Amino acid sequence: MEASLDVLRTIHLTGGIFLDAEFTAPWCVAAQVTPEDCHPFTPLPKGIIAYHYVSAGRLLLRVGDGLPLEVPAGHLVVLPRNDPHVLGSHLDCPPVSAEGLMQATVESGIARIVYGGQGETTRIWCGFLLSDTTTDPLVGLLPSVMTLDVAQGAAGAWIESSFRLATHELATGEVRSPALLSRLAELLFIEAVHCYLASLPPEQLGWLGGLRNPFVSRGLALLHDRPSHHWTTEALAREVGLSRSAFAERFTELVGAPPMRYLAGLRMQVAARRLRESQDPIVLIAEQVGYESEASFSKAFKRTFGTPPATWRRVGEA
Repeated sequence: MEASLDVLRTIHLTGGIFLDAEFTAPWCVAAQVTPEDCHPFTPLPKGIIAYHYVSAGRLLLRVGDGLPLEVPAGHLVVLPRNDPHVLGSHLDCPPVSAEGLMQATVESGIARIVYGGQGETTRIWCGFLLSDTTTDPLVGLLPSVMTLDVAQGAAGAWIESSFRLATHELATGEVRSPALLSRLAELLFIEAVHCYLASLPPEQLGWLGGLRNPFVSRGLALLHDRPSHHWTTEALAREVGLSRSAFAERFTELVGAPPMRYLAGLRMQVAARRLRESQDPIVLIAEQVGYESEASFSKAFKRTFGTPPATWRRVGEA
């Protein structure tokens, strides 16, 4: 975990809340943080980290064609790369653009949405984090969605009390503590990252050591960004600006495995997640993780997990 702390310390994060939304079932909206949402924190740096905090009710959230994720009250959902997503009480109807529902509020500077039917109420706050330095080495290796129960962990009491203050300020239209909201958003992101890392088995944490080195972290980001690409150690070394031998030596020393062995393991982890979170055919998942045939993919998957991908998927669904 020390490597992730080192990287997080180098990232100067600034952010806050830009939207206070109240939805009543049934509702379904498509969302993504835009540069306009982050005003007055412009001009924008390289990346935006988006988050939603559910203060009441519950919602379902889906990124891309993944499986819906249920987020209950008191939980935060973080989208490290600000991926477009759909959220709602139900996701089986065409989503409405959240941007078109926003109403400006002069008093607080925070936009407002009130939308939906006559059913259960869900209250959420939408926020963002910006960085004046690149976040790719760490953010590029995180999943597209992370969740955090803000009541858990060492900072839980402080986070909950801060949210209560923010709730009161939003309700009265007097946001008097923008610095508090920015600091709270930063802390929540760090907590979410640590919770995610703590959930991983030791063998999946090798890349943390590589984040300390700019050449290795760049190589890791390339592998995680394009695991299906036909990488070679030579190609990676060329991309990061090192000789093959120097890159392979540094990568192996810091990550604990040679680049191509690490890539093989990464592909299997991506495939396992796709099998569990989507209904894509196995042949398509094989292609998505860099295998030219379903047979070769199934053989590699069974060697890693001890069972063929079709069997592994059925067991996971049971």
